[in-house]
Amino acid sequence: MKLSQPNRAGAQTRGAGARVRGFTLLELLVTIAIVAVLATLAIPSFRSIINSNRLTAQANELVTSIQLARTEAIRRNATVQICRSTDGATCAGAVGTWDRWIVLLGNTVLRDQQLQAPVGLTASTAGLTFRADGLARNAAGALARENFVACIETTQPTQNLRTVSVVSGSRVSTQSGDGEGACPESPTPP
Repeated sequence: MKLSQPNRAGAQTRGAGARVRGFTLLELLVTIAIVAVLATLAIPSFRSIINSNRLTAQANELVTSIQLARTEAIRRNATVQICRSTDGATCAGAVGTWDRWIVLLGNTVLRDQQLQAPVGLTASTAGLTFRADGLARNAAGALARENFVACIETTQPTQNLRTVSVVSGSRVSTQSGDGEGACPESPTPP
């Protein structure tokens, strides 16, 4: 291959008969088809991973709030509540979906947490009250046993539920479950 003299712009030009190599249209179409097939196979897996991470994150936020309420009750030697809220300042007082919850010491909000869509959260209670001994008790004074279920209505992942259980008044556990793509109306206590 023979290069000619620089042109007016100072760039080298190729001599006569030199071929410029590149991709043919057919090679480009085959590459695009392969990428499309791989993307079609991979996207559902990514959706499953993303939804699983969303569920786990929301369950962990609830566990953190429960642990904060318990810890603050012990530390301050006072009663601390975690409850469903609609305004971020007061407890809603009725059982229902937990789109928002607060950790409350008297009239002081220690934590205000909102649920991130598309995750839903239902509970078998309107709230938990931790006494100064660090144990959650119901209105009758017995140790609380409650379930909270974070859920996404999807089959990706098949384990579309995360159940956060409070047993023996303060022990918290989390468990994955298969809701077959549906979310429960209200969980049953453990």
